[in-house]
Amino acid sequence: MKICVLGAGAWGTALAVNAGARHGVTLWARDAAQARHMNAARENARYLPGTSFPEKLSVQSGEAALAYAGADLVIIATPMAALRGQLHLLRDLKVPVAWLSKGVEPVVDVAQPFGLLAHEIRAQVAPDLMAGILSGPSFAQEVAQGRPTALVAASSHAQVRDLLVEAFHGPALRVYGNDDIVGVEVGGAVKNVLAIATGLCDGLALGLNARAALITRGLAEMTRFGVALGAKAETFMGLSGLGDLVLTATGDLSRNRKVGLLLAQGRTLAQAVDSLGHVAEGVYCARTVVQRARLLGIEMPIAEGVVALLDGTSSPAQALANLMGREPSAEPG
Repeated sequence: MKICVLGAGAWGTALAVNAGARHGVTLWARDAAQARHMNAARENARYLPGTSFPEKLSVQSGEAALAYAGADLVIIATPMAALRGQLHLLRDLKVPVAWLSKGVEPVVDVAQPFGLLAHEIRAQVAPDLMAGILSGPSFAQEVAQGRPTALVAASSHAQVRDLLVEAFHGPALRVYGNDDIVGVEVGGAVKNVLAIATGLCDGLALGLNARAALITRGLAEMTRFGVALGAKAETFMGLSGLGDLVLTATGDLSRNRKVGLLLAQGRTLAQAVDSLGHVAEGVYCARTVVQRARLLGIEMPIAEGVVALLDGTSSPAQALANLMGREPSAEPG
């Protein structure tokens, strides 16, 4: 199989390295100088230093169409903000496409009062494209190192799911198919917002009881939101829901959790984001998640607290007080 990965960040590179052990893989980098350096060094020193490229992995730059010409599968490994443009370029492609992007797009049209999930963007700009998402609890560094990981290949097209399993399923990486692309995308987006809240909880040294409560109630928020958008409730008890939430909310490699930790220490949002060196999608999609939840009439108090914190209208202590001061209600719900 020939695979093209568009985007040479940490996650795109990690999957290219993984698949390159069995398939021919082209990793496309936007920066020509970065591509030359990776080809010469046989590693991505910027994002995954020390991870050697397999022999079947090559790096290209320049016109992306030349990189994916002849590919059997194209992977979009860009932040959410770049997904629309990539899908537009690939709109006439006849082979399956999958994205790794997790988040919600900011509002791009005043006639549409909410941001879109990835599959909704595809429906707008590339309706004939056979496409899906590869998601789940995964840090790029561990995948690149060959540590055991499980992912979800979600699409309404069985051919896309099957091809993703064939491309990436191996001794250290298990890939499970799922036709609930709405649920998988909601899980991948909302868990980043909730990880900021959990980082704040840990940064304020509130204890493990508080962390467990926050994760559990966050899962309830995620599920309510997803079901309102047409997802299956059971999806959120799987890898792309509970699994990704636990990893991102508790793992030391989580950028979104790190944002919460830094805010708890008194850093400004700009200082927190600048210190990461990578994109923390929760910072960019929190507002759009809350905005859409409000339009749906869905209560998401933890996400609302994160937005207030990011907007500077609430301090870390105030955000906590607002959550703990809510009126009691029955569980589940």
